[in-house]
Amino acid sequence: MRTLTSTRSYVAASDLEAVLKGIASEGGLFVDPDLDLLSVNVDGLINKDSFGIASVILGTLLSGFEEPESLVRKAYSNKFSCGDVITPVVPLTDGISVLELFHGPTSAFKDVALSLLPLLMSQAREKIDPDKEIVILTATSGDTGKAALEGFKNVTGIRILVFYPEEGVSEIQKKQMVSQQGDNVGVCAVRGNFDDCQTAVKEAFIKLQDSDQLCGVSLSSANSINIGRLVPQVFYYYSSYVQLVSQKRIKQGDLIDFVVPTGNFGDILAGYYAKMLGLPIGKLVCASNSNNVLTDFFAKGVYDTHRPFIMTSSPSMDILVSSNLERLLYYAFCGNRERVAECMNRLKKEGRYTVPANDLKELKKDFAAYFCDELQTREQIRKTYKEYGYLIDPHTAVGMFAAEKYMNENMNQRHTVVLSTASPYKFTSAELDALGLASTGSPFDDMRLLNECTGAKIPEQLLGLETAEDRFRDVINREELVSYAIDFVKKGGSGS
Repeated sequence: MRTLTSTRSYVAASDLEAVLKGIASEGGLFVDPDLDLLSVNVDGLINKDSFGIASVILGTLLSGFEEPESLVRKAYSNKFSCGDVITPVVPLTDGISVLELFHGPTSAFKDVALSLLPLLMSQAREKIDPDKEIVILTATSGDTGKAALEGFKNVTGIRILVFYPEEGVSEIQKKQMVSQQGDNVGVCAVRGNFDDCQTAVKEAFIKLQDSDQLCGVSLSSANSINIGRLVPQVFYYYSSYVQLVSQKRIKQGDLIDFVVPTGNFGDILAGYYAKMLGLPIGKLVCASNSNNVLTDFFAKGVYDTHRPFIMTSSPSMDILVSSNLERLLYYAFCGNRERVAECMNRLKKEGRYTVPANDLKELKKDFAAYFCDELQTREQIRKTYKEYGYLIDPHTAVGMFAAEKYMNENMNQRHTVVLSTASPYKFTSAELDALGLASTGSPFDDMRLLNECTGAKIPEQLLGLETAEDRFRDVINREELVSYAIDFVKKGGSGS
C-alpha cells in the first residue's frame, strides 16, 4: 500500500483513502512523494497484452489494491470495440502515429480510466467503510461527464452528480449526459463555462466537508483531480510504445515523443508519470486550442487566467484553470508544498502566478507547447482527411497541428505519437464544416451525412442516442451549485 500526500500540505492518505476522497481536505491534490523511486521497465512488457500492461501500471502506482489484473479485466473486457488492444496505434506517416483512445463505451479517452475507477472506488469503500455511501461530485467540459455516469451507473453504495456548462458542450455530448440511465445518477447544466463548474464543485467539496450537511455520506470526485482517474491513463503510453515496437516502427529503447491535446492537464500528466517511471519519452508536447493559457505558461513561466474565455469546436479543452498542473508543480518544486500552496493561493486571489526561470528551464526539458486556433483546427481536419483519408475530431486536430509544427521547428527525427481523444462523430457539425459540407441541423442526420461522405464508421452507441429519452433538464446558476449538491446528497437518489 502506498502513502500519498497532498500537493499543498502534509495531509497524508493511503492510496485507497486517496481514491475514495478524491481531493485533500485543504483542496490539494494527492501525489506520490516517492514517484521518482518507482520504475516500470518497458522491456518486461513487450510480450504482454493490454490487460497485462495495465495491471502492471496499476499494481505499481496504486499497490494497495488487490488483484489488479482481475480489476483490469473486469473493467475492460467486452467494453471496447477494437477488441483486446483497447487503445490501438494507427500509423499515419513514417514519423507520426495516432493513438486511438475513443473505442470505449462513450467514444472518448476518458473511458480508459472511468471504466476502472468505479472498481477501484468500490474496493476501497469495501476495505475502509463498507457501510458509508459515497457521493461523487464532478464537473465536466464534455467527455468526463458521460464516461463517469456510464462507469458508475448502478454501482452499489455510490451515487454521482455531474455538472456541465450549458452552452459549453457539443449536442452529442449533452445528449449523452441528459439521457443517462441509472438509479444513482444526476445531471445538471450550469449557466457559465467549465471553469465556473469546476471552481464551484471544489467550493462545494470544502463547504460540505466543513458542515453538517453530508448526512453520513463521503464525497469524492471522478475528475482527473482524483488519483484513481489519473493512474489508469499511464497505461496507454506504455501500450503505445509496445505496439510501435511490435509494428517495427521503433526499436526497443528508442525515444519517442507524445503530442497531447490538453485542457485540464490530466492526460499529459499521465505521460509525465510514464516518463518518470522509465518509459523512453523524449518530449511531451502540450497542444492547446485558442484557450492557450498553457502555451503561454510553458513559454514564459506565467500562468495567467486574465484572458477571454473562448468557446471553440474542441469544447473539452475550453479550460483556463488546468487543475492537474498543480501536480506537475509539486514535482518541479521537488516536493516543496509551501511553494505549491503559494502558487494556488495566488491563482485563487489574483488569477495568476509565476514560476522562476530556473524552474521553467527544467520543465522545458520535458515539455513543449503549441496552440491551434479555430481556423487552423478546421484546416487541419480537412488536410488530414484529404492527405491520409483519416478523419479526426477537433481535439485531435489541435494535436496534429501541434505535432507538425513541433516536428518542423525542431527537425525532429523521433517517432511522434498524437493522442486521439474522441470520435469525430461527437462533433459532427465541426467535422462537416471543415470538409466544406453544410450541417443538416440534426446531429444524427449529420452523422449519417458524414458517414456517407467519408466512410468512417459511426459508433453504435452514439447513433443509438437518437431515440434516447432526455431524463435531466435542470439548469442552474453557478451560485446555486452548492445548494443543488446538498439537495442531491440529502435526497439519496437521482433527480430529473
